[in-house]
Amino acid sequence: MNNIMVCVTKQKTCERLINYGKAHRASEEDQLFVIHVAEDTGHFLGNSQEGDALEFLYEKAREAGATLTVEKSGDVIGTLVEIVDRHGITEVIAGQSGDPDDADSFIHRFEKRLSGKARLTVVPAAS
Repeated sequence: MNNIMVCVTKQKTCERLINYGKAHRASEEDQLFVIHVAEDTGHFLGNSQEGDALEFLYEKAREAGATLTVEKSGDVIGTLVEIVDRHGITEVIAGQSGDPDDADSFIHRFEKRLSGKARLTVVPAAS
């Protein structure tokens, strides 16, 4: 059994990541977790469009047989790694952000922290 975690932001375009995670389930026993960790800045939803996007992603997660979990944290990567440990995640799916060759990018820092815990699959941005 695989436990797949899909990392999303507050954007409707993250539906593609949920669909990617759903398509990579090898069996019905595989569990799909859709996670959004927001920066702990005091404002959870900056505007109504962000709320609409999270509601949309909640519905897409539900349709994929997953739940959408939203957490606030001052250490987004640390919180994601904690979720990986807590749920025995075997694969993490995230969207490409910024320059993929930037050694200090979120994805590279996240990948280092995941080393030996779970495989990271980075889905390129839609063209």
